[in-house]
Amino acid sequence: MDILLICHTKMIMSIYDFKLIDGQGKEVALSEYKGKVMLIVNTATGCGFTPHYEPIEQMYSDLHEKGLEVIDIPCNQFKEQAPGTDEEIAEFCKLNYGTEFPQMKKSDVNGANELPLYTYLKEQQGFEGFSGPMADTMNGLLKTIDSDFENNSNIKWNFTKFIVNREGEVVKRFEPTADMNEVRSFIENLL
Repeated sequence: MDILLICHTKMIMSIYDFKLIDGQGKEVALSEYKGKVMLIVNTATGCGFTPHYEPIEQMYSDLHEKGLEVIDIPCNQFKEQAPGTDEEIAEFCKLNYGTEFPQMKKSDVNGANELPLYTYLKEQQGFEGFSGPMADTMNGLLKTIDSDFENNSNIKWNFTKFIVNREGEVVKRFEPTADMNEVRSFIENLL
């Protein structure tokens, strides 16, 4: 009976079952975002993709009233490109990119200490490869880090984006090399 209950509980798990801690240490239940489109992204302040903050903030500014939520999760797992405290990261983002979207506590997205949310996200949308002009560069870099990177769902780098539709389904994963206009267009079609 207990095994059946555990299996049934796992089957009905949804994005709304997860809770995060924000940069100020307060709990944020993703159930607060029911009915919204979410962009969940692992970020870093010292990465070649850090300028993605600008189009993400622009999307948030333009589309928040239509139902877009951005969940920014700083992560220091990729070449330690998110140094500093949560407060320092938030200050950097506000000063350099004028970010207004919610920023969570710096957390791991892969490995033994990864956020349970990321375990779920990776189960829902695995790695399908890099696209865009930087694809070859990222493929080369990743081969030096993980020779089997193409065959696992781990987050490969900073600024991997997951899109959750209004029904709470994880419907798309964009790798950091994806064109930000494509990301925006995909989100706009869900709003």
